[in-house]
Amino acid sequence: MKITEVKDNKTAKEFINFAVRHYKGKGTAWIRPLDKDIEIIFDEKQNKYFRHGEGTRWLLSNEKGETIGRVAAFIDRRSMNKDNDQPTGGIGFFECINDQEAAFKLFDTCKVWLAERGMEAMDGPVNFGERDQWWGCLVDGFEHEPNYSCNYNFDYYPALFEAYGFKTYFKQYTFAREIMGALAPRIAEKAEKLMDDPRYSARHLRKSEIKKYAEDFRDVYNKAWANHSGVAKMTSLQAKALMNKMKPIMDEKVLWFTYFEESPIGFFIMLPEVNQIFKHVNGKLDLWGKLTFVWHKWRKTNKKLLGVIFGVDPAHQGKGVDGFMIEHFRRMIQGDYRAYDFLEMNWIGDFNPVMINVVRNQVGGRLHKTHITYRKLFDETKTFERMPIKKGRKNSESA
Repeated sequence: MKITEVKDNKTAKEFINFAVRHYKGKGTAWIRPLDKDIEIIFDEKQNKYFRHGEGTRWLLSNEKGETIGRVAAFIDRRSMNKDNDQPTGGIGFFECINDQEAAFKLFDTCKVWLAERGMEAMDGPVNFGERDQWWGCLVDGFEHEPNYSCNYNFDYYPALFEAYGFKTYFKQYTFAREIMGALAPRIAEKAEKLMDDPRYSARHLRKSEIKKYAEDFRDVYNKAWANHSGVAKMTSLQAKALMNKMKPIMDEKVLWFTYFEESPIGFFIMLPEVNQIFKHVNGKLDLWGKLTFVWHKWRKTNKKLLGVIFGVDPAHQGKGVDGFMIEHFRRMIQGDYRAYDFLEMNWIGDFNPVMINVVRNQVGGRLHKTHITYRKLFDETKTFERMPIKKGRKNSESA
């Protein structure tokens, strides 16, 4: 078997095309990602993480010269030591045939590259970017289509990671429910406490004021997540870029913000689940792909919402702010604005039991998919520790 580093257009194209061949005709729920979304990750001019990190990728071929695997490795110097007992790098975009020797060859390549740069552990599969994309190995829910920028893989992948010595660092849950149907009575009770308090208000985003909402989002995000393991503070530039990225697909009526005396204290951001449209464009947003996207968007063929992120300023947690937001959203989405039938609440870490309780027992979500973020310590004599449980926190990487 031969490892080849991706360094030119030919190998970069093969990095994408291998995954297409790998899943084609296998009867899975896999949806081809947009080519450009993968390419951007490894473009030093477009991926800002190269400003404080580095990354590369490889292809694995057999004796016949046929590609049988791929993987990437990267270092984020801002977060490699944060809340870790050792400097930790990442690997991702792993695809491989069902062959342990081939998988181990890819993992070994990453380990050597990371160790040469001072890393003592590696997490995977993760993204060279924010945690809301390409994070975690799917271990349950293979029958369900992946959401946009979420990992999907064959059911033998977890065994390959675990055989190499990767251990569960944390799990990421996706919950689901139908849009219609009652919420738990406790939601209304919590919301009612704030409905009559003029200091609190809730409203959905307006595209005409998107710069303001980008700053409001950043304010709450940094208060709610900056102390989490592996999460760096968000800059104004990053917040604006995130909002601008969402703008072409966003439905402003499903992005909600809550304020206390007009200061932002919470948000509930949802998006139309665009993989329901992108699955028709075969990875290409060329002219035909764009026309296909516009046609499906105009026809409103997508009836599925994705909960992207839900956050509450820790200073206002435990006061019913979550119920206040959810009740405002419910009145609209079950009232005059019945544009969607199904909701998935994405990326809820098992280290956040309070949020899991909110989604299960108040929103009424059922477990739909499970991903695992694995960690491999290079020195196996060291004690492995899982991601610490966050006590008393209602913020999560998902709604």
